[in-house]
Amino acid sequence: MKKLWDISPPVHAGSPVFPGDTAYSQQWVARIGPGCPVNVSAITLSPHVGAHADAPLHYDPEGAAIGAVDLQAFIGPCRVVHAIGCGPLVRPEHIAHAMDGLPPRVLVRVYERMPQDRFDTALPAFAPETVALLADRGVVLIGIDSASIDPAESKTLDSHQTIRRRGLRVLENLLLDDVPEGDYELIALPLKLTTADASPVRAVLREL
Repeated sequence: MKKLWDISPPVHAGSPVFPGDTAYSQQWVARIGPGCPVNVSAITLSPHVGAHADAPLHYDPEGAAIGAVDLQAFIGPCRVVHAIGCGPLVRPEHIAHAMDGLPPRVLVRVYERMPQDRFDTALPAFAPETVALLADRGVVLIGIDSASIDPAESKTLDSHQTIRRRGLRVLENLLLDDVPEGDYELIALPLKLTTADASPVRAVLREL
């Protein structure tokens, strides 16, 4: 069998969220016992907790909800590119070594170890010119192991607006700590949430 890399961080009550966003919580509404054969829980969370796909609705008031987004971008050939320690922005020079023969999906690893116990207010993000360069090369999906493709303090969301204009899809909060640089098959399907601005994904990479 082909090797799988699970690139989804664990989701639980301690999972970091953007300041002010809704953290994960879970309550039991039924427990196995006399007269009840099952456990049933109710969960509350932002759709941006853990590995997730942003919908155009997240950054465009007229954009599509995640349930209406075509799934094709979220499955297929993918390249993982290391830009560890690149600083606040992934610039074109940080990924120049991996640009030959790009597949349609590119995931960029910026952390040596992704912070899973805190929100990184200094999170590394994409420079908008890097997003534009990847779009020019035929890339249809970009991803990153930080919480956003834009700096946490950004109010203009330049990289999100670049993917809006260029029609790209995006994955954030991936766990790439143990993934070598190279080519894989990506499988990271969002849920069919018909009115939501994002969706959790169970993202995996499979060796080619």
